[in-house]
Amino acid sequence: MPNVSPAGPPMAASPLTVAVLEIDAYTSTLGWDQPARLFALVDTARLRVQEPGLAAQLGLDDAASTTASLTPIEQEELPAGTALDDFLGTIAWPGSVAGCAMTVERLMLPPSAEASVPEGLSDKQLAQWVAKHPDRQEVRMTVAVLRDGARESAVRLREKDSPTEVLTGAGLVPGLAEALAATFES
Repeated sequence: MPNVSPAGPPMAASPLTVAVLEIDAYTSTLGWDQPARLFALVDTARLRVQEPGLAAQLGLDDAASTTASLTPIEQEELPAGTALDDFLGTIAWPGSVAGCAMTVERLMLPPSAEASVPEGLSDKQLAQWVAKHPDRQEVRMTVAVLRDGARESAVRLREKDSPTEVLTGAGLVPGLAEALAATFES
């Protein structure tokens, strides 16, 4: 069951939910019309022990400084002009990475508009048609997966861009979750 997030994570939020909301909050400070962003999710306690220099850089050198058990680490920018599916197919994570997350912005239509989609459009033509549709919604989706199969998502509408208007749930963006989970299969 999806939730609308209050100003902070829910009291009983899982570490994965906390990480997704942290990434959503971070990307919201960057504004809209941003490229997709990829994050490694690492165990915070393990990071402090194995990479104390990096932990200090991230402000995690003091155990009291954070209660989050997963730390998101932003990766290099995605290569320009590369399709997201193609890019994700090239990723192989080291064993120290517990999970990964990605933020992407997309245009979406309400279910009521799906019946009016013209048949036989190419992907490019469909994207152009959606971009011109009067009921389109701009959304930012943050999706995270762990090696053990756990998933979480946060979705924010551009027209309701507020920390109190973030929808969360494990199954909100299943296609992207599947693609991210596949990066751990090799």
